[in-house]
Amino acid sequence: MPEPPWLASGSRTDRARFKDGRAANRVRSDNAVSEGARSTATPAEPQTPGSRAWRDAVIACAVVGVLVTALVRIDVTLPWIGHLGSALVSVLFLYVPLWFAARRNEDLRDYGFRSEPVGRGLATAAIAIAVIVPLFALGFFGFYEIACHSETLSRLAPHKMCSHYGGLAAVHAPRFVLFEATPPLPGTVSAEWCVVQWLVVGLPEELFFRGFLLRKLEARFPPKRRWLGGGVGLALVLSAVAFALIHLPKDGDPRALATFFPGLLFGWMRSATGSILASTVTHGASNILARTLELAVSR
Repeated sequence: MPEPPWLASGSRTDRARFKDGRAANRVRSDNAVSEGARSTATPAEPQTPGSRAWRDAVIACAVVGVLVTALVRIDVTLPWIGHLGSALVSVLFLYVPLWFAARRNEDLRDYGFRSEPVGRGLATAAIAIAVIVPLFALGFFGFYEIACHSETLSRLAPHKMCSHYGGLAAVHAPRFVLFEATPPLPGTVSAEWCVVQWLVVGLPEELFFRGFLLRKLEARFPPKRRWLGGGVGLALVLSAVAFALIHLPKDGDPRALATFFPGLLFGWMRSATGSILASTVTHGASNILARTLELAVSR
């Protein structure tokens, strides 16, 4: 603002007062503009627990998917370890929940890594196994009886399975041994291999997919309804989808996507009991059952 004409003939003191007043007006104007900007700015919304849990789930699935795809390519077998790539995948499934638990100030018990309630968990697993064994066996024999006697449908069976299929008349009990031979003896199931299915395969997968992932997903998508105590909703479906997809990289076989359905059962068990005990026991038993039936019909 220019000086007014009357100030030209004024004293030095009048000119100083005028300049001080003009400076003060400028400061007040700048403050008013700043306050207005602050009042019109949209405040940042705080991150909700559900959105943070969803972000954790997405990041964990992406990282695990990439690493599993690379690790299963490691085709090295070591004494006492077996297939190195598969062993590293199991370590990964254990490490990721540990990392997030430490970062989020959570405990593995929050992810269902506990045995309590033991009675309910074992009873749930026992009932599930009692239902699964006859149903799966009937479906298994029925599928191969139909598929392996049809040139077209035989393509749906695993590679070379129909060439080894002996039919119902050739069903026999596999030989049971205590320790796994290297290489494995044909037609045998070892106690060591069964223990591996529970502790090295089932437990790490259940901790990651049902313990960690399902808990994070349920924080973002709470179950709309419950059936026999277990939550049923989008979180359960998404965890089962992730479980099915993680089985693709090893062989690239789309039939591995059928693991979506046991994934639903295992997730329901975790939600109903609050522990991964029942799902781990059932997971390992299912792997053992599938292997036993495969050997029972192989020539």
